[in-house]
Amino acid sequence: MGAPLAVGLLFDTATSVRRFVDVFIGVYVLLLFAYILTSWVRVPYAPWLNRLQRFLFDVCDPYLRIFRRVLPPLGPLDLSPMIGVLTLILLDRLLGALINRVL
Repeated sequence: MGAPLAVGLLFDTATSVRRFVDVFIGVYVLLLFAYILTSWVRVPYAPWLNRLQRFLFDVCDPYLRIFRRVLPPLGPLDLSPMIGVLTLILLDRLLGALINRVL
């Protein structure tokens, strides 16, 4: 009687973890895209825009610095956001396959 309940609980927990990872990575990728867009476009000074840009910088730049240390500079091009997004997508797929394999 307890074994089917435990298996059902395991499936439910794994599904919840999978959804959390999917949502977390999806939101972080969107934040990276917003960071990229705000770094390209100079917006007029407004306190709330300045706070938004500072938030995006504080959230995204530590992650992107990992790739900036490894990638060589290509003049004005910064490829770290592209590599960072691809790494997140690859990590999402890898974790999804790992969770599905455990089940």
